[in-house]
Amino acid sequence: MRCQPDNEYKVYNWLKNKQNCLLCDEQTDTPIRLCTHCEADLPWLQGHCRVCALPLPASGLVCGACQKKPPAFERVEVPWRYAFPVDTLITRFKHQAKWPLGRLLGALLSRHLQHAFDEGLPRPDHLLPVPLADARHRRRGFNQAELLGQWLSHDLSLPLQTHWVRRISDTPAQQRLDAAARQKNLRHAFALLDSAELRGTHLALVDDVLTTGATADRIARLLKKAGARRVDVYCLARTPKPGDG
Repeated sequence: MRCQPDNEYKVYNWLKNKQNCLLCDEQTDTPIRLCTHCEADLPWLQGHCRVCALPLPASGLVCGACQKKPPAFERVEVPWRYAFPVDTLITRFKHQAKWPLGRLLGALLSRHLQHAFDEGLPRPDHLLPVPLADARHRRRGFNQAELLGQWLSHDLSLPLQTHWVRRISDTPAQQRLDAAARQKNLRHAFALLDSAELRGTHLALVDDVLTTGATADRIARLLKKAGARRVDVYCLARTPKPGDG
């Protein structure tokens, strides 16, 4: 049995109907399955680092880590902090294959990005989902970053390149590692497709959650070494520093 939907319209069609809110079960008053009250209560990212989007007391600042060692990516664009209920929605989408929850988050991310483009964020030439190792992909049945990339590509009319970045080693899960171990873990984890036309391009990596940014930084360095002009990161949620609320 395949985990991924056979027909994209099975995922998209429910967006066009009024249904009950996925969080409170009340009838929605918007085209998506989230009422305005629940949407307002989501953990929207307020003050944050203007490079890596780390939650900070105010906007427009650059965090200490980005000042000390600027990452290879230019900017992280993300709507939420990784907190309830977004963390639960992502977990159910990622580990329980709850497609409607993923599509809801993808639709809201698309809307957030379109607003950012309208406010002056440069549109990328291509979207690139962060890849999974083949063995992990087989076990899970899908790559949540690739699904998000498909939905963003559809909503924002941006081309998606699913094979330009490959994961060539099945490293230990990043969640169990500190920042230094994550960097070492990813040293030889990724490779680029030889035929990828990267020179002079503006690219955007797509993933579900940004924690330390080690994965995005490693891939961005490979892309820039191959000639990419700019690399941004689009994701659903950003984790705070350990110990922060």
